[in-house]
Amino acid sequence: MTVILKTENLNKVYRRGGLVAGKSITALNDVNITVESDKPVVIAVVGESGSGKTTLAKTLLRLETPTSGRAIVYDTVVAGQGATPSKRAFLGLVQPIFQNPFEAFSRYRPVDAYLQETARRVAGMGDDEAEAAVAAALRSVGLDYGDVRGKYTSQFSGGELQRISVARALIPNPKLIVADEPVSMIDASRRMIIINLFKRLRDDAGRSFLYITHDLATAYYISDYIAVMNKGQVVEFGPARAVMNNPSHAYTRLLLDSIPTIKSRWRPRLAHAG
Repeated sequence: MTVILKTENLNKVYRRGGLVAGKSITALNDVNITVESDKPVVIAVVGESGSGKTTLAKTLLRLETPTSGRAIVYDTVVAGQGATPSKRAFLGLVQPIFQNPFEAFSRYRPVDAYLQETARRVAGMGDDEAEAAVAAALRSVGLDYGDVRGKYTSQFSGGELQRISVARALIPNPKLIVADEPVSMIDASRRMIIINLFKRLRDDAGRSFLYITHDLATAYYISDYIAVMNKGQVVEFGPARAVMNNPSHAYTRLLLDSIPTIKSRWRPRLAHAG
């Protein structure tokens, strides 16, 4: 079995203010998650704003350094004590997809320039190989290179631009893609395109995903495992079906109760109409 993701007593404490009058803010509090599998998986991390889920994503992406503990991705220590991969080796193992696709690319530069740069600098490809890799990555997300080449962010919808972000992440052939709220800035009618793309890339292209979200419904639809976070702690973790159908923690039940349903939404109107 491969250790796809393991966090061992992962902590992140921020210090605000001076040494005397300042205060500490705990963003991650002994986070322990273990996922071992012989096949790629989608791991959803859910929780409200301030729960620590984005800090967890940033720590796994090496954008934040843990105060203590460590994180392992595909049997490689990537953060904390014992982390050894070089920057290029790390970027070949883990790639990000961020929340706002319009902030992932400069509006003053064609978006395909970023894909070419990733192919050359991160994946170490030559010009011809890079060109072919960019075209293949775009095809894998349902886009044609000819429709992307030389165009700027203003010429794409949010959904199209997020698919280009996914293509960029695929170029170095990573094993894990960390997607932080990847559909929250996309029109509701287009969100399932991205969600279904993740599922297809898991099943057909062998990619694992860490899917950060506040939406339990999409987490259940897409994920193999769900971690529920509250105030920096993982309060519940397990297979998605078990967490959703038989939650053991009160906070998870609270999140589930907050999901609107057609029955609860329309019952008052039907009663009034009668």
